[in-house]
Amino acid sequence: MNQGRLWTVVSPTVGLPLFLGTVAVTSLLVHFAILSHTTWFPAFFQGGTHKVAMDTSAPVSLGTPAYTVSITG
Repeated sequence: MNQGRLWTVVSPTVGLPLFLGTVAVTSLLVHFAILSHTTWFPAFFQGGTHKVAMDTSAPVSLGTPAYTVSITG
């Protein structure tokens, strides 16, 4: 272990809970920041918007093409 001598200074019964607690608090702060500064994240937590099924009873008109291709030879 690269930093194995750390445990001669800090007891593992103090260091490990402190480290894991810091990771948990950091994670909660990041999630709170995302929740409070975005609009999509709260919507994602609520299940988002549900899409309505498309009505397929009426035929779809393709209309005229936006461009035409002419090949001259």
